[in-house]
Amino acid sequence: MALPVAFAAPSGKAWRDKYAPAHSRENPPMIVSTTDSVDGRRVGMYLGIVAGQAVLGTNFVRDFFAGIRDIVGGRSGSYEKELRKAKQVALEDMIEEARELGADAIIGVDLDYEHIGSGERSMLMVSANGTAVKLG
Repeated sequence: MALPVAFAAPSGKAWRDKYAPAHSRENPPMIVSTTDSVDGRRVGMYLGIVAGQAVLGTNFVRDFFAGIRDIVGGRSGSYEKELRKAKQVALEDMIEEARELGADAIIGVDLDYEHIGSGERSMLMVSANGTAVKLG
């Protein structure tokens, strides 16, 4: 059974410098939730569906060693790092689209992961989708 997850877009100097504009009074952190509501708040207006995607190429050498790890067991740190990076990029793109609509929050967020292609030309795609809302 999957548990609902809610979080504010991550902050921190390293992440902010790399992915996000600086938070300010005019640009507060976006509430992002996998649930259909924000606890303790009511949805005042539904602004529409927002989405973000990240497509990253994978490295042949990394694929080769990840395949060996699959055979002998263990985790593939390089793939895990790429997945985290792709998820962050997709979420930030979705958050930026919601900001442009004037949203306070994004609810019903769904993350999807796809492996596209094969061999040396494989790609990793992560998509984030949700509903931008104005809280009342």
